[in-house]
Amino acid sequence: MKGGKSKADTVKTEIMLKSKGAGTGKRQSKKGAKDPNKPKRPASAFFVFMEDFRKQYAIEHPNSKAMSAVGKVGGQKWKSMSEAEKALYVDKAEKRKSEYNKNMQAYNKKLARGGNGPDEEESDKSKSEVNDEEFSSWALGPGV
Repeated sequence: MKGGKSKADTVKTEIMLKSKGAGTGKRQSKKGAKDPNKPKRPASAFFVFMEDFRKQYAIEHPNSKAMSAVGKVGGQKWKSMSEAEKALYVDKAEKRKSEYNKNMQAYNKKLARGGNGPDEEESDKSKSEVNDEEFSSWALGPGV
């Protein structure tokens, strides 16, 4: 059929859009809010390489502003590198990963204890000791 959509096609499209809830502009998220205190995942060896490569590329090509060009050239260079050249970046990435694992263990322990924020610190006295002192002074009366 030459020309635009038929009337039947337009009606079907409108029905499909209405049934899918299109046009609301809001995405419903099933996940909860992200915890800002959670450690970030470590960069892979390639991204560790790209950190250094971006700095070097900016010095060599001061007029180049396109980030896509940096990514393409960096990717080509990474592919052309030998395993021995990549080993430096792999080692750096492994160190970051071990640090991340330590931080995640500490974070998970903190969650298990019920601590939510960085401001929550335990005092030297346990809660029972504090409660015992308050109770004894209250039970014995004033002036004790």
